[in-house]
Order: sequence, then C-alpha cells, then structure tokens
Amino acid sequence: MSTEIDVTELGEKIVKVLKTIYDPEIPVDIYELGLIYDVFVNEDHEVKILMTLTTPNCPVAETLPVEVEDKVKSIKLVNDAEVEITFDPPWSQDLMSEEAKLELGML
Repeated sequence: MSTEIDVTELGEKIVKVLKTIYDPEIPVDIYELGLIYDVFVNEDHEVKILMTLTTPNCPVAETLPVEVEDKVKSIKLVNDAEVEITFDPPWSQDLMSEEAKLELGML
C-alpha cells in the first residue's frame, strides 16, 4: 500500500471528523462553513490544519481550535495534530458551501 493512498484516506477521515464540529452560534459544521482553509498531512501522519474563525473575537476562539486538534488526534492513524488560526484571508459568507447556505436559508 503506497503512502499516497494512506494520506488520501487519512485526509478523508480528517474531513469526516471536521464535519462533526460545529460553530456553536451557527447550526452548520466548521467544514461546510468554510472555516477550514487547508489540511496538510505528512508521511509521519502529522496533521496541520489551517483554519479561521468567523470573527477574530469569536466566543469560541479559545476552545474551537483545541476541539479540532483533539478530535483529529483521536483518529487512529494520526500521530499528531496542530491547528493554526489565520485571518488572512478573513472569513466571509462566500467561503460557505452551497449546503451551508441552503441550511441557513441564504439560497
């Protein structure tokens, strides 16, 4: 089994886990909201997630990144996970998936 298949499969597992994490103020998961900018997985199965928050002073700014790290670390093949928060580019509703917009009655 090649490493690439492992990394792709792992990426899919990570996305599945990210879709179980919700912004407490919006009934849509953080992945569909567009808060996840990038997910990097190296050969050692260490994960780095680049994400943003809806606003810099978001009430979950302290807890949400920790929840993301903990849930991703709980995936069997993940050896380590780190979340980096960025506000560049700032989050906007344009980053939301069609599914999220539909869920929130924006379509």
